[in-house]
Amino acid sequence: MNVGVIVFPGSNCDHDCQHVFQEVLGQSVQMIWHKETSLKGVDLVVIPGGFSYGDYLRTGAIARFSPVMGAVQEFAKDGGAVIGICNGFQILLEAGLLPGAMLRNKSLHFICKDVYVRVENAATAFTGACNPGQVLKIPVAHADGNYYTDPVTLAAMQANAQIVLRYCTPEGKVTPGANPNGSLDNIAGIINPEGNVLGMMPHPERCAEDVLGNRDGRLIFESLFKAMKVKV
Repeated sequence: MNVGVIVFPGSNCDHDCQHVFQEVLGQSVQMIWHKETSLKGVDLVVIPGGFSYGDYLRTGAIARFSPVMGAVQEFAKDGGAVIGICNGFQILLEAGLLPGAMLRNKSLHFICKDVYVRVENAATAFTGACNPGQVLKIPVAHADGNYYTDPVTLAAMQANAQIVLRYCTPEGKVTPGANPNGSLDNIAGIINPEGNVLGMMPHPERCAEDVLGNRDGRLIFESLFKAMKVKV
């Protein structure tokens, strides 16, 4: 698999993603600068976490206009797999590739800790290696992860099984206390109606190998390989 990792000014998880895909999972990785206008030869697009353009104006608001995003939109329109992690999720929202918006964390503080998420839909290209209802421990690191959308859109997402991950307790209970940022309906990750674009706030690349003491995040990537019939 040829994985394209988009790099914006202010990206800081790009090399984390490169390490996981290249060194841990043995795939080919291409680092793609935000001024590029082509994704030729790429099988998977990763929009990593960080602080694109310093989070000026609004998280992801400026990155959404980078030249490469036109190519990302075309890639997704043609059915290409796209995953946006943390700031990448925010960029996908701003670009209209996923519904909704990110608000400031309810606490108004930056949050950096391990959280638990429940797999709500295990029939996606991003969760196929998981069991329905499986609980994953994955770290978050964000100040603007409070997902919001209007009631009509939320109902449509629920009906279409677009809510892929919800914050939960270690036992898998979706409760207000398990929600780290005030996100609507405890949403931690969603997909588009077509199922080829995923946005998630937790960082699977930060828990994908044994040396880090947790490899739950690896399941997200292994799901992609399974869906795309790639051996690892």
